[in-house]
Amino acid sequence: VLHKMVFKLIHPAPLTEQMRSRDGCIYLYRAMKFIGWVPPKQGFARYAYLFWTLMTFVWSTTYLPLGFLGSYMTQIKSFSPGEFLTSLQVCINAYGSSVKVAITYSMLWRLIKAKDLLDKLDLRCTTKEEREKIHRVVARSNHAFLIFTFVYCGYAGSTYLSSVLSGRPPWQLYNPFIDWHDGTLKLWMASTLEYIVMSGAVLQDQLSDTYPLIYTLILRAHLDMLRERIRRLRTDKTLSENENYEELIMCVMDHKLILKYCSIIKPVISGTIFTQFLLIGLVLGLTLINVFFFSDIWTGIASFMFVITILLQTFPFCYTCNLILEDCEALTHAIFQSNWVDATRPYKTTLLYFLQNVQQPIVFIAGGIFQISMSSNISVAKFAFSVITITRQMNIADKFK
Repeated sequence: VLHKMVFKLIHPAPLTEQMRSRDGCIYLYRAMKFIGWVPPKQGFARYAYLFWTLMTFVWSTTYLPLGFLGSYMTQIKSFSPGEFLTSLQVCINAYGSSVKVAITYSMLWRLIKAKDLLDKLDLRCTTKEEREKIHRVVARSNHAFLIFTFVYCGYAGSTYLSSVLSGRPPWQLYNPFIDWHDGTLKLWMASTLEYIVMSGAVLQDQLSDTYPLIYTLILRAHLDMLRERIRRLRTDKTLSENENYEELIMCVMDHKLILKYCSIIKPVISGTIFTQFLLIGLVLGLTLINVFFFSDIWTGIASFMFVITILLQTFPFCYTCNLILEDCEALTHAIFQSNWVDATRPYKTTLLYFLQNVQQPIVFIAGGIFQISMSSNISVAKFAFSVITITRQMNIADKFK
């Protein structure tokens, strides 16, 4: 009962409540509000809030990557190989995360504008089945965000605890004010500060990793409803040919709206996923080397959580992109198999035009270079094994030991 009260949105709401597609982003935007991305409109609150925004950007987006560099410059000799790799894998990810956060935050207006388009698409969802689909996708989107939250917080928490219990700070960021070698209290203070800074960064990273998934889950629901509408064309015997033609035009307009929605979110997704693709192979490779050659049980657990977060960053979204391609194909089949054989000439001409347009699938491109799909994700992740092979052939691991 408790989780139904606390996490009410992860269960489909009853049809007596009015849900909209944009409600699928509720948890996402709450987290944005918390981290300082969505300021109040006016008044003193706005300026106080902008100060908070500045703090999260200064500490989590700027200090964190630089803190890693600072610690390498000042204390590289005190790192063991395992500690250095644990630090390096997160350091590289932190730089990637800062880039992704900058891209997402600077294009946040696109994501907000896309929600207005969803409202327009919702106006067409009048039947009970369609409203049920919206309620389901709202629950699924919020549920996905919650799962990400648990995994990401689990990573930060497990690294924090496993490190402090082993007697060292979790990420060993450069901290000129507190020297963690001075007894247990200083260790806990330095570690907790690092944990707070890292938690902010992890939440920012999570926002730039989850929005593509949530926005495309909602997109799939609308593609699904459009397919059902196309199937129903000219099946209602009470409608005249003119009314049937109007219905077809409405479907064409829905498709145009869906394409407009995609074109608004594409630039944001392109930048963040491209950054992620560039790093995933290298980071996975370093993490696996760490697990195979240097880790004890505690760093092993933290590294394992880290691998899961790295895979979560792209795999669910890439899989959804594959499903969207299938949805587009199903749309063309639905048009062709709809009841058009004995229709009027204008109806057939419009249907043909519609068919041609739908045959161009909705594709998301990373960095304007490669298509985002499972195969491109697997090929960038495969680079991890090249990193391991190079390490083994050059005996780098033994030299470190």
